[in-house]
Amino acid sequence: MKYQVGCDLEYDVSQTTPFVFNITPFENQHQRIIQENLEIEPSIELEYYVSPLLGNRYFRAIAPAGKFKIQYRAEVEIFPQEEDPTSIPEVPPDRLPLATFYYLYPSRYCQSDRLMRLAQSEFGHLVPDYSRVTAICNWIYENITYQYGSSNSQTSACDTAIERIGVCRDFAHLGIAFCRALNIPARFVTAYAYGLKPADFHACFEAYLGNCWYLFDPTRLVPREGLIRIGTGRDAADVSFATIFGTAQMTKMDLLVDLLDSQVLTETTAAISNF
Repeated sequence: MKYQVGCDLEYDVSQTTPFVFNITPFENQHQRIIQENLEIEPSIELEYYVSPLLGNRYFRAIAPAGKFKIQYRAEVEIFPQEEDPTSIPEVPPDRLPLATFYYLYPSRYCQSDRLMRLAQSEFGHLVPDYSRVTAICNWIYENITYQYGSSNSQTSACDTAIERIGVCRDFAHLGIAFCRALNIPARFVTAYAYGLKPADFHACFEAYLGNCWYLFDPTRLVPREGLIRIGTGRDAADVSFATIFGTAQMTKMDLLVDLLDSQVLTETTAAISNF
C-alpha cells in the first residue's frame, strides 16, 4: 500500500531556539520511502541522526527568532505482515530475547510496577497468548473515555487508570504498562494514521509475542494497516514529534495522510507486524 504523508508546522520563536524533530517515517523491510522532501523557512542548516537499533530518524534545527516553518512530504509504501493471532503465544521470561527486557521495565509514563495489582486482577487469569493483549486493548477501549484535550504532557498510565479519560498516547501508555506488568515486553509507536479525523500524529503500541513485535491500537480509531510508523520507544518521552529547548509557540500543525492505492482499507482481525 502506498501513502502520501506529511505535515506543516509553524512556530513563533522569541529567541534562538534548538528544536529536535521526529516527523519522518522510518525505513525497513516493511516500510519504504519512495521519495520525500523537507523544506525549512528560514533556510538553516540541519543535523540528522538515525538511532541504530530502532531506526528513528531525528533532525535538529537551530531556529532564529521570528517565524519558523517546516513542510514535510513523503510517498511511503508499506508491507505489513499479517498472521493468524490464534497461533501466537506469549514468551516466558526465561526464553525472551535479552534485547526485549528493556521493554519490560517501568518507564517515565508507563509505571507497570504501580499497575501490577490491577493488571493481575483483570488479566492475570487469561490465557497467555495474543488474545490476552487483545483483552487489554478491549478493556482500555471499554473503560477509558477518549476525549481530545483531556490530558497533557505530564499524564502517565497511572493517571489514566485513575481518571479513566485520555487520548491516543494515554491509551498506548496504559496498554504498555499492563503488558509489562504481565511480563510481556511492550513499547510505544508513533505514526501517521490514515483515516484519523481530525488528522494528527497518532500513538499506539506493540507487544513482543511469539518471535515478533505486533501492533495494537486500543483506540480503534484507524485500521492498523493504515499506520505509517514514525518512531518507536519506551514511551512518548523517546519519540516526541518535536522537542523544544527554549521559548517557542506553535501556531500551526496540519497533517496529511492520503492512500494512493485504489483499495478500500478496513480493520482486520489478523495480527499485524511491520517492524
